[in-house]
Amino acid sequence: MKILVVDDDQIERRIIEKALTGLGHDIVLTEDGESAWKLIRDEGIRFVITDWTMPGLDGIQLAQKIRAAELPKYVYVILLTAKDKADDIVVGLNAGADDYLTKPFNPPELSARISVGKRILNLEDNLYQAFDQLERLAMVDSLTKLMNRRAIYKFARGELERARRVSGPISVIFLDIDRFKAINDQHGHLVGDEVLKAVARTIKERSRPYDGIGRWAGDEFLIVLPGVTAINAEKAAKRILDGITATSIALPDSTLLHIRISAGVATVSKVTAAAAVLDDIIQRADEALYRAKEAGGNQIHLTWL
Repeated sequence: MKILVVDDDQIERRIIEKALTGLGHDIVLTEDGESAWKLIRDEGIRFVITDWTMPGLDGIQLAQKIRAAELPKYVYVILLTAKDKADDIVVGLNAGADDYLTKPFNPPELSARISVGKRILNLEDNLYQAFDQLERLAMVDSLTKLMNRRAIYKFARGELERARRVSGPISVIFLDIDRFKAINDQHGHLVGDEVLKAVARTIKERSRPYDGIGRWAGDEFLIVLPGVTAINAEKAAKRILDGITATSIALPDSTLLHIRISAGVATVSKVTAAAAVLDDIIQRADEALYRAKEAGGNQIHLTWL
């Protein structure tokens, strides 16, 4: 673990360095609070042992600065000082220090206190990992493994803002499986699930790596195409439609179930501050999809904003 030692006394720094290096830690030394604060921000150091009394930014002020900042991860602070009165300890802990050790320190005790700090930082890392995993799960459709409605909407909103900054185009494809209710009614929901997964795989295979693909609801999918004009959006929709048309599901009776889809495409050729909001674009794509369905399905309809 990388530990930042902050002390304006060179001899004290060397004593601490020797003790900690012998324990296998990677030590960074600095003689004042300002330099320490810069290292914490720039290098992401998460473990600090600091003296209290230093010129400029002292140990108490450094601890306060760390706690007031919105750093990406928690920084563990041990205050190492000759001040040993109970009131001093209270002041140090209230300022934001996690632990307090008086000089002259006992190396085994310092090692034990560092172990406590490491356990706390490891616990925080584990909690962050668990939170990130839960957040990812909350943004993924469990059946198709695509983005769910919340995630694809967030992605679309971000890409729309990006297009607005450069006055560029954006397109969305609203896609729906033809006669999906009949598939569920005739063959059961397990077959319906296989159809949804097959459609999701084909969309992913036939889209660019940086396109946004999500399951909107039921058998509806939304595809966000950043930087794509109407003509290329139509080509993308046709590529997906052709891929799905060539896809079939093997049924228990050894027959094949062929899948068909309809798609509505909406394009904003130049997103500006006055351009339609995301909900308007999605609604226009949905209306184009409805026209494709009304016309018999297995086809693409386009609209522009």
